[in-house]
Amino acid sequence: MSDYKKIKEKLFYDRKNGFLRLSDETIKEAFDFCEGYKQFLNIAKTEREAAAAAMVLADQKGFEPFSRDKKYKHGDKVYFNNRGKSVAFVVFGKEKAECGVNITAAHIDSPRLDLKPNPLYEDIEFALFKTHYYGGIRKYQWPTVPLALHGVFAKKDGSVQTVSIGERPDEPQFVVNDLLPHLADEQSKRKLSDGIRGEELNILIGSRPFKDDEGSELVKLNILKLLNEKYGITEEDFLSAELEMVPAAKASDIGFDRSMVGSYGQDDRVCAYSELAAILEVESPKKTAVAILADKEEIGSDGNTGLNSKFLSYVIHDICLNDGSDETVALRNSSCLSADVNAGMDPTFQDVMEKRNASFLNHGVVVTKYTGSRGKYGTSDASAEYVARIRAMLDKAGIIWQTGELGKVDGGGGGTVAMYIANLGVDVVDLGVPVLSMHAPFEVTAKLDVYMCNKAMYEFMK
Repeated sequence: MSDYKKIKEKLFYDRKNGFLRLSDETIKEAFDFCEGYKQFLNIAKTEREAAAAAMVLADQKGFEPFSRDKKYKHGDKVYFNNRGKSVAFVVFGKEKAECGVNITAAHIDSPRLDLKPNPLYEDIEFALFKTHYYGGIRKYQWPTVPLALHGVFAKKDGSVQTVSIGERPDEPQFVVNDLLPHLADEQSKRKLSDGIRGEELNILIGSRPFKDDEGSELVKLNILKLLNEKYGITEEDFLSAELEMVPAAKASDIGFDRSMVGSYGQDDRVCAYSELAAILEVESPKKTAVAILADKEEIGSDGNTGLNSKFLSYVIHDICLNDGSDETVALRNSSCLSADVNAGMDPTFQDVMEKRNASFLNHGVVVTKYTGSRGKYGTSDASAEYVARIRAMLDKAGIIWQTGELGKVDGGGGGTVAMYIANLGVDVVDLGVPVLSMHAPFEVTAKLDVYMCNKAMYEFMK
């Protein structure tokens, strides 16, 4: 090797593609890991479903619901179920909680179309649902996409009826209509962001009238009759329902080489599954390990199931009660990986990125020191010392990783749950997977990156 190559290898930052750095055995492990990930994506299309699926997997690994009446010891495994929409998994460590807790935190909500409280109506002999979009979507992407209905009807008698229609081959699906190009001249004059407006995201759900010569809204009546026969609900029950329209497509391999995963909801279930699979394998950690799957991140993390609430504080409080630790000391000594995605460099839209600081698919898990927008507003900006600790951990474990920013400085930006956890006095940095077409009805990730994220989460919590 020439002096030039020796010095370059020593001093330059290596950004080589992961396929050129990893063994065939590791690549196979990554591909195998993503088979379970795809299954999770197919059964966990809402925050409720993701939380429920996660707890089922945890039950199989010996986790049990936390109880204040029990005394837990090193290696015991519990979970905290927060209203069925967020959940925290804990493996108790050898050290007391006030020595610090290792926390990973991902979110399990994704952009979607929520039904309004009074959604069902009829117009020109069609039945439709009115929606209110949830999170940052590009509204023009949602028409003509096959949709499935998920959620719950909560009735006045206290019973809760779970709903899932549109996922099985024998079930109907739903759709938002769009104009044909022949008649779309006026619509085409709108700005792209206004191409489809919020009040135009109406879901087509039926066209067959109730067979009667009298009365009006016969199609609506027929739909309500079908829903009443199947779920025992009336129109009034929509007022206390949580119903979400999500893409009906299944997770699939992308590319002739099957190197990528395509699916709805990978932001942020890709990190949620990675950290869940990691903590399910943690057996005997030195420090107590906590993996949180949170709700509401896409709309600011507010509400009692989001991480801008006291949920994490209450979890740490209960952990500290178990061994007599001081909660504030425990938080000050704790560390966290905010497990959230970053925008991967897209070959078609490179101009929105600053290439030297962008993340690339197949280059490993992304460490994002700061998020926010225009001057780093809305971020915690991890300290140099903490980022160095994470660097050392990843390199020691042989984990392929990279750094990333969410676009050019004045190009936009976004936030994660990191700042809410940092507000508790915890050291935190974002670490996750680069994604293409983020927030679209169908997103793309690379299998190598997903697996590296899982390995990083395990190394951090083990």
